[in-house]
Amino acid sequence: MPNSDHDPFEQLSSAPTSPASKAKSASAGSGLSLKARAVGFLSRREHSRAELARKLSAHVDPDNPGELDKLLDQLEKENWLSDQRFAQSLVNRRASKKGAALVAQELRRHGVSDEQVAQLHDQLKSTETVRAREVWEKKFGQPPANAKEYARQFRFLASRGFSPDCLRKILGDADD
Repeated sequence: MPNSDHDPFEQLSSAPTSPASKAKSASAGSGLSLKARAVGFLSRREHSRAELARKLSAHVDPDNPGELDKLLDQLEKENWLSDQRFAQSLVNRRASKKGAALVAQELRRHGVSDEQVAQLHDQLKSTETVRAREVWEKKFGQPPANAKEYARQFRFLASRGFSPDCLRKILGDADD
C-alpha cells in the first residue's frame, strides 16, 4: 500500500497537530491538495489555463501565492493542461450549433491567445455556411413564407453567431 503522507493526490492528514495547522486545514475545504483538485477538474473535461487558475484560486494557500502559477506550469509541462487542446475541444463541442463569431468570443472569454483564436476563427469561417444550413434545416426546414418569417429565421440564426452574409445566402436561396 502506498504511503499517503507523500502522495500529492491523497487527502491531507485528518488530525492536525498545531493550532496553525488546524487553521490551514479548515481553510483547505475538503482537504484535497491543489494538484489533486486540478487533476480532478482536468479529468472531467479540458480547461484553459485561465479558467483552471480561476477555479483553483479559492484553494491557494495565502502564505504561498506563487504556488498556483508553479502548479499550472508543471501541469502544462506534464501535458495535463493545454490551451490548444482546450480550444480544439471547445470548437468541437460548439461548432455544429454556433457560428464562428460566437465560438471565437467564447474562446477569448476563456483566456485563449488572440493568435489561436484568429486561426480557429478562420477555420470556422470556411465551414460556416454549411453549419448554418444544418442548423436552419433542423429548426425550420422550409423557406420563409413572408418578411416576418424571414426576420424570425434570420434573428434565430444570428443569435447563434452566424454571419449576416452567410444567413442571406441560406435564407435567400432556401428554396433550392
